[in-house]
Amino acid sequence: MPRGAPREHENLLGGEPARGCLMPRARLLSWAGGLQGITECCLGETESARVKFLNRSGPPTALDRMEVGVMEVVHPRCAGLDVHKKTVVACVMVPGRKEVRTFGTMTDDLLQLADWLQQEQVSHVAMESTGVYWKPIYNVLEGTGLELLVVNAQHIKAVPGRKTDVKDAEWIADLLKHGLVRASFIPSRPERELRELVRYRTGLVEQRGHVVQRIQKLLEGANIKLSDVASDVVGVSGRAMLRALAAGEQDTHRLAEMGKSQLRNKRQELKRSLQGSFGEHQRFMLHNQLGLLEFLDRQIAELNQEVERRLRPFETLLERLQAIPGIGPRNSEQILVEVGTDMSRFPSDSHFAS
Repeated sequence: MPRGAPREHENLLGGEPARGCLMPRARLLSWAGGLQGITECCLGETESARVKFLNRSGPPTALDRMEVGVMEVVHPRCAGLDVHKKTVVACVMVPGRKEVRTFGTMTDDLLQLADWLQQEQVSHVAMESTGVYWKPIYNVLEGTGLELLVVNAQHIKAVPGRKTDVKDAEWIADLLKHGLVRASFIPSRPERELRELVRYRTGLVEQRGHVVQRIQKLLEGANIKLSDVASDVVGVSGRAMLRALAAGEQDTHRLAEMGKSQLRNKRQELKRSLQGSFGEHQRFMLHNQLGLLEFLDRQIAELNQEVERRLRPFETLLERLQAIPGIGPRNSEQILVEVGTDMSRFPSDSHFAS
């Protein structure tokens, strides 16, 4: 037979003739260069498969093999975890059997889960990235020697062929067994800790901005036009005036005298801007908001010290990032903790930017 010619009833997986092909309705065509066309084959009275290859070249993929009912086993001893707030449903698949168990999410429950997986000699474990509930499970299993895969739930749903009566944990385990899940990138524990600190600091900075906006709104409601004269209402001079206002000071001359630096040349404007109608309840609210602002400032300062301490080994990388126009110290820290220091994990610039 000439090289590259089609052979009838050839199995897609290894070249063996398709067994029990009693009433072939078409031919399985195997070419040296790949598979093309639409193929349909009746494999028997109780088993049939319909495989469609539309202008596809190259060898069959894992998904193609799943469609014809034969799959290559990539991880023979694996487990899938269906993670919830209070429970973890685990499905272990090993050669010859499958077992499903349910565990709690307390630490001792997760340790029992880890012991069971090790007893079953599981090599790979996959779980969906469900909210924050996967994190404690990942932390407990991380040091056990298991290969952990955190998978995007949308990727799991995108794989066709799931039956409605199959449990989530079983489906995840089955996909993992045949190499059909793609793991999300999970940084090392030190990188995750640093990332949490930086993200927490970012949240506090945003909260601080909201507090400043509320202070400005409160002043506008009392017709205090301090923001028209002072560029920073909560700067050194601005805070001194605001504290005095909250304490009950109403003399605009004394308030204006608290202006420092460039505001000394704007005393007349300050006196006019500070002349408003500031009630008792507004003084109470201003006192409360100033206290919250000072608390957030202390928290952010403490976080800055902790982040800087952890980033000392990467000072050279931070300096390189800050050499880019528009990238300052805080931006460089955020970039570093989000993408890490190992660029080999990104196969291309498009993957890095996605």
